[in-house]
Amino acid sequence: MSGLYWEEFEVGQVYETPARTVTEADVSAFAGLSGDYNPLHTDAEYCKGTPFGERIAHGLLGLAIVSGLKARLGIMDGTALAFLGLNWNFKAPIRFGDTVRARITISDKRPTSKPDRGVIVQSIELINQRGEVVQSGEHTLLMRRKPV
Repeated sequence: MSGLYWEEFEVGQVYETPARTVTEADVSAFAGLSGDYNPLHTDAEYCKGTPFGERIAHGLLGLAIVSGLKARLGIMDGTALAFLGLNWNFKAPIRFGDTVRARITISDKRPTSKPDRGVIVQSIELINQRGEVVQSGEHTLLMRRKPV
């Protein structure tokens, strides 16, 4: 296992992910996978008459991208046991061509009643190339503890 154990996370630690650019292909693939063909994401002519003026990515695609960016860090490889929950806010649109990255701060950590696991809470910001926070929230994870 290359991931960090519960004991190795400290409240206040900050991790920065690599960045990735959101493409039209990403949005098309997500529409097909999710079945969400809302014209805000798929119809350029329709979007000319919206406050955005152009197609935007699905909000849930941004959340999925956060999951992938977190995985690229490798800090939970083999040590994350379960995704327990999330609290998530959509603050601004993700536009085609935006390059996003995630900033993850360990905001809470607590043991469980079982000695082989503990819980961490990650406060996360998804940030575009202009430094704007487009999504934010918390992920709660069940993590392995170091073997005794």
